[in-house]
Amino acid sequence: MATRYWIVSLPVHSSATSLWSRLQESISKNSFDTLLYRFNIPNLRVGTLDSLLALSDDLLKSNTFIEGCSHKIRRQIEDLEKASGILASSLTVDGVPVDSYLTKFVWDEAKYPTMSPLKEIVDGIHVQVAKIDDDLKVRIAEYNNVRSQLNAINRKQTGSLAVRDLSNLVKPEDIVTSEHLVTVIAVVSKFSQKDWLSCYETLTTYVVPRSSKNLHEDNEYALYTVTLFNRDADNFKIKARERGFQIRDFEYNSETQEGRKQELEKLMQDQESLKSSLLQWCYTSYGEVFTSWMHFCAVRLFSETILRYGLPPSFLSVVLSPSVKNEKKVRTLLETLCDSSNSTFWKTDEEGSMGGLGGEADTHPYVSFTINLI
Repeated sequence: MATRYWIVSLPVHSSATSLWSRLQESISKNSFDTLLYRFNIPNLRVGTLDSLLALSDDLLKSNTFIEGCSHKIRRQIEDLEKASGILASSLTVDGVPVDSYLTKFVWDEAKYPTMSPLKEIVDGIHVQVAKIDDDLKVRIAEYNNVRSQLNAINRKQTGSLAVRDLSNLVKPEDIVTSEHLVTVIAVVSKFSQKDWLSCYETLTTYVVPRSSKNLHEDNEYALYTVTLFNRDADNFKIKARERGFQIRDFEYNSETQEGRKQELEKLMQDQESLKSSLLQWCYTSYGEVFTSWMHFCAVRLFSETILRYGLPPSFLSVVLSPSVKNEKKVRTLLETLCDSSNSTFWKTDEEGSMGGLGGEADTHPYVSFTINLI
């Protein structure tokens, strides 16, 4: 599938059919390796010259916004498919591949009546796409909020023993809690384990001998328990810290543990549910935005063409997708088909020319702008 297309209008002096045939023959004869299609634009309502000029000022800005929204949704689809382990799918618009919708474009008269003023059509498209863009932001924020909560929990469970959550490492049987005894959790550098084992019993007076157990180790630290008399706990913690051992505050609570487990399960379910619904919404919304974008492009091409070639409307609109190596040759060919004074007037950037209207970086003697599908 081609991903870069030109939408072009050429002035017609005899008949559109004749010009279309000449264009087809020239591209075929020169073997330009270029896809070529008619881009069918209906007879839209021209309005006044002032209204067209005013509209032209807004067209580029609106196109940037609509195109940006289309690409934003497409990137979101790619990210969600990757996160879900889904094989990247070929996106469709109204049941056909995206490129086919462009190359076989048909104006939707029911949705965009051709007798409506051009500004009304453009404003309607902009409002619709803006609503979808706002909805996308809300849905992404909701999804990312759940992801952030899960990531925070995962970081606590996968960080070093100095910072991670200990609830899944310390079991009820590892903790001694009574009227007189308490268990303290110590995080010891792996290089200091011998030091710990040789000194913990003598850090204070009331430590239970041989009570320290190694519960877990990671790349940096080892997790130890030690049992001592309750009245000596604060003093022990001070002495241990003075020797470079970290004491972690920990209290085992079965209800709290179960609550955390349920919270994690709910967040995981919420993430999957939001991911699935967001992906389906993106599939649908991408089609809506893309159809709106193509109708906008039709209005843009029509408007720029009238300003360029004048009235009455007489032009051939086409979609091309030349190979990169043949782009300059195809540009030259298109120029040879533009032989009116109105078209020649746009060929250079000399003083008095109209080279900047329409917002294209390159100036051509015909109306042209680029569509990037990706």
